[in-house]
Amino acid sequence: MSFKIGIVGLPNVGKSTLFNAITKSKVEAANYPFATIDPNVGVVAVPDERLAKLAELENSEKVVPTTIEFVDIAGLVAGAHKGEGLGNQFLSHIREVDAIMEVVRFFESKDIIHVNGNVDPKRDIETIAIELQLADLQNVDKRLETIARQVKSGEREAIVKKGVLEKYKTALEAGHMASTVTLTEDEKENSKDIQLLTLKPMLFVSNQAFDLTKKEFQISPARSDHSGENFKLPDSITIDAQLESELAELEDADRVQYLQELGLTESGLDKIIKTAYKTLGLITFITAGPKESKAWTVKQGSKAPQAAGKIHTDFEKGFIRAEVIQWDKLLEAKGYTGAREKGWLRVEGKEYIICDGDVVHFRFA
Repeated sequence: MSFKIGIVGLPNVGKSTLFNAITKSKVEAANYPFATIDPNVGVVAVPDERLAKLAELENSEKVVPTTIEFVDIAGLVAGAHKGEGLGNQFLSHIREVDAIMEVVRFFESKDIIHVNGNVDPKRDIETIAIELQLADLQNVDKRLETIARQVKSGEREAIVKKGVLEKYKTALEAGHMASTVTLTEDEKENSKDIQLLTLKPMLFVSNQAFDLTKKEFQISPARSDHSGENFKLPDSITIDAQLESELAELEDADRVQYLQELGLTESGLDKIIKTAYKTLGLITFITAGPKESKAWTVKQGSKAPQAAGKIHTDFEKGFIRAEVIQWDKLLEAKGYTGAREKGWLRVEGKEYIICDGDVVHFRFA
């Protein structure tokens, strides 16, 4: 199962150009708002050099990387929570993703219009944040109305849930994301069905122009209308969507060479995919052998039987034990035989928590 990342942003910020580059697909990236009406979906392999090295070690017939799904969602405008623009479609599509990746425009261009007339990244970020918060506030108010009768009847779960909804309401009305709210373990347990947009993990991508001559990202001249100072987006991935689109057209060897010429250690797309993977709290374990070397995705903190269940439900039900070794130790031992001789291949039980980079062989009844 792939995890979904929804690519969002105002119209004409470079979402579809970036999506094209990520997925090496060809969706319309026109110079007008709402070029993307139905969400375009692309499944992308998560870069992992460990898998390639293990496949070579095992002389695997087949190599299967783990994947992540990117969804290019229609551009949002102010008033989306009331259905403005394509707001209804935007909000319904974003509810279906596991995390939100917001593309923020920093580049200036006379040829690419901005839906609000000028480039102002701080305003754009606030616009999307406000629309998500208002959509969630509507949702919370409806849930509070629905749950009122259960609360009157004294149902404990409903009472706890009401308290959670009120916490979310207070935060949203104050202009904060629901994810900023702290819940007790009891509240978490009794409010799992409350699905809000602003509870989803978020990552930001700064779309800036890369100066091919100076081999560096241009310092954006975009200024905030609120402060008059240059605006910087902290904790974001800086990319040039157009450059990434061009890189995506190259063969692997040519792309690596071009990146080196530009003074870049990896493409922005690799950074995005890796960061998205981490943002979702995911890790990778690997099964490696002559027939197939394959990467598998699990949530951080998953125990061995849960990981086995990713391969097949029968593996989880009949789990006995798991033989485990870290990928680099398996390479150092030059295979399973060497690993057993060195005593590096461990036998783990049902309580073992899978680590990123574990190579696992499951035993089941």
